[in-house]
Amino acid sequence: MPGHWEGDLIFGTTHSFIATLVERQSRFTMLVKVASKNTKVVTAAIRKQILQLPAELRKSLTWDQGSEMSGHREFSVATGIDVYFCDPRSPWQRGTNENTNGLLRQYFPHGTDVSGYSQAELNRIARQLNGRPRKTLDYQTPAEALKAAVALTG
Repeated sequence: MPGHWEGDLIFGTTHSFIATLVERQSRFTMLVKVASKNTKVVTAAIRKQILQLPAELRKSLTWDQGSEMSGHREFSVATGIDVYFCDPRSPWQRGTNENTNGLLRQYFPHGTDVSGYSQAELNRIARQLNGRPRKTLDYQTPAEALKAAVALTG
């Protein structure tokens, strides 16, 4: 059943950040430019991005224990999305997102200042990643897998 997301922040240098959202079933990825890790900034940016999705793709979001989601209650009220948190020091509970963050390091190596990337550039990178066939999806792309999953629920 599509619509369950895992999220995290990628930290760049000079206090620069990108929020990553990965749909669990399809591995479909969205990247969100955020100006800081302040909870209001992060939740507002994610809310804006995720509300562009159809309602059937907005069921839940699992995040780590980072303070950037301390405003999760307001986020849930604004979006209708239930927010869950992993146990401390348990990144495997968001394994899809952790794997995707590893793939994203090909675009944003450790030590990269990510503040210079525009949302349009992040969208382009996400499209490239979503167009990349994955063994775990029987060599479908995340975009194809998401489209097929949505078609099955419709």
